[in-house]
Amino acid sequence: MNFLVIDIGNTRLKWGLYAAPHPGAELLAHGASFLETIDRLADEEWAHLPAPTHMLGCTVAGLAVRRRAEEQLDAWGLAPRWVVSQPSACGVTNGYEHPARLGSDRWVAMIGARARVLASGPPRPALVVMVGTAVTVDALDAEGRFLGGLILPGFGLMLKAMESGTAGLKVPTGEVCLFPTNTSDALMSGGTYGIAGAIERMHRHLVQRCGQAPVLLMSGGAAVKLAPETDLPFVLTDTLVFEGLLQLAAADPYQGT
Repeated sequence: MNFLVIDIGNTRLKWGLYAAPHPGAELLAHGASFLETIDRLADEEWAHLPAPTHMLGCTVAGLAVRRRAEEQLDAWGLAPRWVVSQPSACGVTNGYEHPARLGSDRWVAMIGARARVLASGPPRPALVVMVGTAVTVDALDAEGRFLGGLILPGFGLMLKAMESGTAGLKVPTGEVCLFPTNTSDALMSGGTYGIAGAIERMHRHLVQRCGQAPVLLMSGGAAVKLAPETDLPFVLTDTLVFEGLLQLAAADPYQGT
């Protein structure tokens, strides 16, 4: 029973094809497409894949983009199912003020993170960081309660904001360095250290709240750029949302809408 998982963000659609709808299943194929090109998925990236029998996805990109993705599923005759954040699922309790308003990608990533923590040893807090168009930094305690989280602009949004809000800052992308001596490096270093500082601050809050250091999990397209700039121990993963979708599929085959 091949199982398709989809994660639609603000910039890209990420997908994975698994051999079965449960944790630990073999990942048969995966890929990513910019939202501008998802109308070609059925004819290109998905054209030669073994047909999945079920799918589960999460999306933050809006109804129009979701419908375009669903049109690509028609080639397989798949009924689309999309995760909606719930008050609790898979051992994670949603502490958001309005649970359904929590971004489904954040919710699913925390479910994947919780499963990782429990698979590696005793229960521990976790800090879940996703670095994409936006950056989210979400805190879970050792009992799986989502305590709250941060949302920041990602690298690209920060640079665009600086370009549009100031005069004369349309400069090439710079490098991250300790003491920048040109505008390009100053912009890139400022944005990077701003995000890294938010992660380190939330990490400190979580240690104070829970009395032990959390597992720091970093995911997202730009995570590899940020990871070297923190002194905290971390795990870098590309599949955290996929892992959460597999957890949900195993717990409730009819999960989603």
